[in-house]
Amino acid sequence: RKPFHFQALINYYCQEGYFHHVQTIASEGVKKFGNDPIFIFYRIYGTLMEGHVQEALLDLESIKNKPEVSLCTLMALIYAHKKSPNPDQEVISELDAKLKEQRKTAGQEALYFAGLFLWHIGRHEKAREYIDRMIKISNGSKEGLILRGWIDVTSGKEASIKKAAKYFDEGLQNGNDVFGLMGKAQYFEVRQNYSGALENVNQIIANFPHFLPAFMKKMKLQLALQDWEQATETAHRLLQKDALNLEAIKMEAIHHLCREGNIREASSKLSDVISALDKLEPRNPQLFCKTALVFSRTCGRNPLILQQTQTLVERAFSLASHSADIATELGYQMILQGKVKEASKWYGTAMALDETSVPALTGIIRSQLMEGKLDDVEQQLEFLNEIQQSIGKSAELSYLRAVLALKRHKRQEEVITLLNDVLDIHFSCLRGLPLGVEYFEKLNPDFLIEIIKEYLNFCPAQPAGPGQPPSPLLKPCASVLETLVKTVPGLQQAAYFTAKVKYLAGNSEASQSILQHCIEQDPSYADAHLLMAQVHLSQNNFKLCSQSLELCLSYNFEVREHPVYHLIKAQAQIKMGEITEAIKTLQMAMNLPGMRNTASSSKSKSKKIEIDGSDRVSIYLELVEAHRLNGEQHEAIKVLQDAINEFSGTPEELRVVIANADLALAQEDVEGALTMLRNITPEQTYYVQAKEKMAQVYLEYRKDKKLYASCYRDLVEKMPSSHTFLLLGDAYMNIQEPEEALEVYEQALKKNPRDGALAHKIGNALIKTHNYAKAISYYEAALKTGQHNFLSYDLAELLLKLNQYDKAENVLQQVLDHESGILPQRLRGLLETTQEGVICPRFTQRWEKELLSARDLQAKVLKRIQIEQLDAVPMQKQLAAEICSEIAKHSATQRNYEKAIKFYKEALVYCETDNKVMLELARLYLAYDDVDSCQRQCALLLKNDPDNAAAAMWILTVNFNTVIFNSVLMFAYVYILNYVVILLIVSRFKSPSGEIKQGINKHNKINNNAEIQAAGKDSSPPALDCLPRYTGEPNDALRHFNKARKDNDWGQNAVYNMIEICLNPDNETMGGEVFEHLDTDTDTSSEKQESVQLAVRTAEKLLKELKPQTVQGHVQLRIMENYCLVATKQKSNVERALNAFTEVVVNEKDHVPALLGMAIAYMILKQTPRARNQLKRISKMNWNPIDAEEFEKSWLLLADIYIQSSKYDMAGELLKRCLRNNRSCCKAYEYMGYIMEKEQAYKDAAANYEMAWKYGNQTNPTIGFKLAFNYLKAKRYIDAINVCHKVLEAHPNYPKIRKEILDKARASLRT
Repeated sequence: RKPFHFQALINYYCQEGYFHHVQTIASEGVKKFGNDPIFIFYRIYGTLMEGHVQEALLDLESIKNKPEVSLCTLMALIYAHKKSPNPDQEVISELDAKLKEQRKTAGQEALYFAGLFLWHIGRHEKAREYIDRMIKISNGSKEGLILRGWIDVTSGKEASIKKAAKYFDEGLQNGNDVFGLMGKAQYFEVRQNYSGALENVNQIIANFPHFLPAFMKKMKLQLALQDWEQATETAHRLLQKDALNLEAIKMEAIHHLCREGNIREASSKLSDVISALDKLEPRNPQLFCKTALVFSRTCGRNPLILQQTQTLVERAFSLASHSADIATELGYQMILQGKVKEASKWYGTAMALDETSVPALTGIIRSQLMEGKLDDVEQQLEFLNEIQQSIGKSAELSYLRAVLALKRHKRQEEVITLLNDVLDIHFSCLRGLPLGVEYFEKLNPDFLIEIIKEYLNFCPAQPAGPGQPPSPLLKPCASVLETLVKTVPGLQQAAYFTAKVKYLAGNSEASQSILQHCIEQDPSYADAHLLMAQVHLSQNNFKLCSQSLELCLSYNFEVREHPVYHLIKAQAQIKMGEITEAIKTLQMAMNLPGMRNTASSSKSKSKKIEIDGSDRVSIYLELVEAHRLNGEQHEAIKVLQDAINEFSGTPEELRVVIANADLALAQEDVEGALTMLRNITPEQTYYVQAKEKMAQVYLEYRKDKKLYASCYRDLVEKMPSSHTFLLLGDAYMNIQEPEEALEVYEQALKKNPRDGALAHKIGNALIKTHNYAKAISYYEAALKTGQHNFLSYDLAELLLKLNQYDKAENVLQQVLDHESGILPQRLRGLLETTQEGVICPRFTQRWEKELLSARDLQAKVLKRIQIEQLDAVPMQKQLAAEICSEIAKHSATQRNYEKAIKFYKEALVYCETDNKVMLELARLYLAYDDVDSCQRQCALLLKNDPDNAAAAMWILTVNFNTVIFNSVLMFAYVYILNYVVILLIVSRFKSPSGEIKQGINKHNKINNNAEIQAAGKDSSPPALDCLPRYTGEPNDALRHFNKARKDNDWGQNAVYNMIEICLNPDNETMGGEVFEHLDTDTDTSSEKQESVQLAVRTAEKLLKELKPQTVQGHVQLRIMENYCLVATKQKSNVERALNAFTEVVVNEKDHVPALLGMAIAYMILKQTPRARNQLKRISKMNWNPIDAEEFEKSWLLLADIYIQSSKYDMAGELLKRCLRNNRSCCKAYEYMGYIMEKEQAYKDAAANYEMAWKYGNQTNPTIGFKLAFNYLKAKRYIDAINVCHKVLEAHPNYPKIRKEILDKARASLRT
């Protein structure tokens, strides 16, 4: 190694306080480079800093005449004498005079090392003087410039720090000085440019691969960038180079503790740290003590870790028994372990060592507060308050004042103000600090958890009811806990309290997710199990609540001694109606230690169970309620009186008063209840809750809305705050007075202009008053402030309701564009942008691109929140599922079923029980002709939701197609016994082989079936024998569809069916020409035309009832509107329709209904070749059940064209295809009969007409005529006569049939 490497190492370890390392390197330098006085000096300096003053003084005397170290040696002698127990002032004066004399003639080397020494002992201003002089006489020495940069960058003064970069740049002009490069990295770090610092350190590692401090700096910078993985990877590299590297071992221990929450591994690594300290820095008390700080503050008071940190601090005190700071830290270690008496002893020792030690005095006050010596605490705090200007503000002192105020039962506002001050002071100390050891020490998660507990003392024990805002005190708790969970994700307590805050805020799902993670990390965590039981209880999931309590008991049997365990158990029993068992459970809880006399319980030899006043009073009140529900009013009153006596003079007394009011209400003593509540004054803790209860009484018992609102107005007058204004506004909304609510919300917003929830409520109130224009203006103004970007979602929703789609698109697109630049920097930006990503693509031309971008962003979100924000996981998984569903829907509209299926499957990965997604997937499987998968998906869905009619419908669809009609019809009655549903299913899909009629005939028998009775279903109406138009009874079908159109689920489908019947009542082939010349309808052409026009007008009226909610729905509506135009057969209308159909096909080339519409239009316009081309396109497509009807109609129309051209074989193939997919297709059989008749195969023609007659329900006289004619030709005279009678019975004046068929058949029969 070169000498400057040794010097750089010494400088690094001097700054880090590794003084034994300094001695080791200096000794190595002495051996390697001879008795170099510089290395001798630093060896002595290391000895001095370890506390061996006399030894250092003797050694310094031996080198004080060496020119290069003469100044620094004199300074070290002065420093050593001052550190000695009894400083000799005369000697110090002599040395000082000598120093001044030698400084006048000192050379540049002596000035340099003097400045270096002064910098190491923290005298930056004096060091700067020496180095400036050295630079001047050396004409800009690079060593001097680099050291000057170091002095400035570590001075802590902004003005000096800015100058440091210039000195480093000048010092590094002529080469790579490792000390200079490290300094430049330090400059970037201080300026919070961690990436720039890391780049500099990588340069050092490349040029000086054996310089270990560069690796240590790199590891710390990676942690500052919150890149835990890279930091631990660098630690592993360091340990490969130096197996006992203290910083690397410490990093691994911190990673296991703070990041992973793995106490066992963290403890093991901490043992390695202690062993390494013993070996490498055995006489370094400050290092022992400092090492203990980070672990004791972040371990969540784990006994195993605290035992080790206590050992470290005790070692430090044994090495420096004169240090008041170390003694104070030992006292704090005892506080963390709950050893209050030992803590008092150590704080007393610290005060004896240093009577002016404020931390030691603060520790004594804390101990006295824990012992209940409130008068002594008050006196001490008054004293410290008087001298506060000289000592500065202290977060811990403010905290102690807050706790004292709480114990003295001061007003809630006073305590909360003090707690808010605590947080402000505490977090002000963290500004500018990078994530690292010092940050963890000053963050002090343990202290923050204590503050959270104090806040929660003032929060309700149960979540707010529906429509009620959560306690405003949860907001600061959530903010602090968010920081803790993000920086110390391994701290179980932080996760637990986050779950508790989420639970109290009404977010049970988020709370449940976090608790599940806590329990997975530590199955024996009793508090997590108890809170999980409360969450399940709030969701009325009593089975899971009981399971959580049992699990808690199995992992920690001592929980039976915890009253809260019995409280939750009793609450579950009450909700399940087991009142007597609940009373027994609560009576057991009442007899546990800590319930009635907390003082006596503390004397017990067994471990004291901590239970706060809130939970204690909850047990009393729950017992009162249980007795009341059990009809034991006398017992309830007795327990309530005990509670009044027990909690008299405490903040919880008012909860007892409110419970007393509830009991009075149960006894119908409304006035008595109101009197009790009126006695609660604004100075008391539960005043807000009392006023809310009064308001509830006025509204529910007196039905007086004015007095109800006046209670909240009183609240605002007595306690004006954004929270009380919010309560008043919500009250006005509750009694349907949105105008007044709006005024109040606006006043609340003035008090808290950054409250997005308030802005949302104001917008909602404007919408309630139907002031849509003002609502839009308000949202737009709020969005201009840039504070509430999520309001764009509300604005877009409003614009959508008003059908202003373009404006909605613009709003969302602006937000997406605005947020895109900062997405990688902030998690919240990701969350907001992906939420918008679900909607915006619905209105843009870049659907798929936007959706896929949203999906990628959401994947990043999910990856990060698994660690940083566990409570958000369920919500974000739901959002990911919605994004995938949107992509799938878009793919389905493009007829890309394979891609749609892929993304619906991905959606189910995120949300396994999403019924809508499962149903859509089943539908797509059917469209993709994967019947088995469709059935499996529907079965899964029906398993989750047995009453899901839609899933049952798709199973019916599949089974209709597989010819299992009888079992299908039974299934329909058992699962979805709904007349409307069955009617629409049968009308839409038609049963094969004519089983519709058979099934309908069995209707009354099925109604009496045992299976149906066992299923407990209502009987359906006995009108199924009139089913749809497919049975040839359009008028009856219209009548029943008219009933169905009022149904919420099936009304739209019913309307579509009615429109189709109006446009084509006889189910003819629209555009077909084969049967036109055979039309023998007796109506005149003018009457028929008038009838058609009336039908079209009716269809147009029905179209106005359709309100599609999806893109596909809008397209379907457009198609139907243009079919109405085609039905008029007027050239101008048909051409308009043709243009519209063409536009649809341009956007979606394989849209079967639009292609069919084009073909029909071309046929009416007598452009048969063009019609044929469109129909051929359809014939080449794969059939799917969604477009089944349109496929059938297109095949029939193409067959009609082929028949006109005498291409019977080609027509026959198409007709067979129709019959394969719908074996009851009446029209296909009619065309087949026509072809056979043309070929004079009368028997075959009769067979096909017979099937057409059968499936047409023997109602179409034209088919009856053809069937009778072919029976006659086939010499089946009796059959011909019977058919003639059937036709004439329904149509007595039907032309030609009597003369040309009936009479001839009779005559032929006679002969």
